[in-house]
Amino acid sequence: AITPKANVSFLVPSSQLVENLCNGKAVQNRRFCLKAPSTPKVIAAMDTTQLGTLFMKLGAANAKVTLNVYNEIIKKPGSPQALKVLNCCVEAYKFAILSFEMVSSELVEDPQTANYDVAVIGPEIGNCENELINAKVQAPQLLAGNQFMKYYVSMGYEIR
Repeated sequence: AITPKANVSFLVPSSQLVENLCNGKAVQNRRFCLKAPSTPKVIAAMDTTQLGTLFMKLGAANAKVTLNVYNEIIKKPGSPQALKVLNCCVEAYKFAILSFEMVSSELVEDPQTANYDVAVIGPEIGNCENELINAKVQAPQLLAGNQFMKYYVSMGYEIR
């Protein structure tokens, strides 16, 4: 028998997990939340802990990409004030990466501590963003990276 190739998506267990997480009150951008987990590992997640771990790993990966952008911009000539702000943001992103990675392992043992650890990333990124705006640093890709970080933080905060 020949099975025709059909574009049918079957409801996998994780689709409901993702849907539940993305409908949480803390999630700032539901559309981003629903689109972010398009990797096969996320699709195969069988419980909230697995899903949360994968989301936090995505957050860490996203933070690393944005950190690289900050590091590239720092190499270019700029004002001392802008350099100070960019370095402040670099530290915030290093902190975010460590926190996201820590949360990934904590979710299994202590979800409440994981919630706290992901929540403290938000103010660090918010401070970075405010400093960029106050110093009039013109870098839309940095502001976009900061926004994505806030989305990952809100998604992490929803994991229980």
